[in-house]
Amino acid sequence: MKSLKTLSIATVLTVLPSLVLAMGCSHGDHQKQVQSCISGTTWDAEAQACVPATSS
Repeated sequence: MKSLKTLSIATVLTVLPSLVLAMGCSHGDHQKQVQSCISGTTWDAEAQACVPATSS
């Protein structure tokens, strides 16, 4: 019975760090990238695309 407990603890201590590392840096903190458009267009956040610039 003691060896089963030892084996269980060893398994948890082996697997747990791997699960933590698998989460990586994407857990909770998502960074936004700056969108750049070619000359003559602007970023339309609603359409999520570059659209022709309109002059007023």
